[in-house]
Amino acid sequence: MRGLLVAVLAFWAAAAVAQGWHEPARGTGERRALMDAMRPQAEMIFGPPVEFVVSRLRVAGDVAFASVVAQRPGGEAIYIQATPGWQSGYFLPDADWTAGQALLQRTGAGWTVAAMYYGATDVWWAEPMYCAEFSVVIPEACP
Repeated sequence: MRGLLVAVLAFWAAAAVAQGWHEPARGTGERRALMDAMRPQAEMIFGPPVEFVVSRLRVAGDVAFASVVAQRPGGEAIYIQATPGWQSGYFLPDADWTAGQALLQRTGAGWTVAAMYYGATDVWWAEPMYCAEFSVVIPEACP
């Protein structure tokens, strides 16, 4: 039984290496830095404070992709109609408003947001201009 477990773990590790990206574990400095890079834009749209529930987080070298859901600390839902984003017309009426995706780059100063959208109704990150640099973390969107 132990041999089977070792084989399965080895397979998963090999698959992660083959795909070219990794997911930073919860509680790590890398994951925290990525979320902190995304927070200022999220707080401009939703108002502070904002925390994230991570759906996908992929890092390869100096690029990253994040798919998150914004919420208030402690899991409280964001009342979208009271946010700066709603008041400014940022959101479409039928969007999944708090779901967001971001493409990030690591620079000498740390992680920065290259592009980030909340409430998207399409796969905006599949554009050729993003695929050229970020395809390693979004391979399913960049054939």
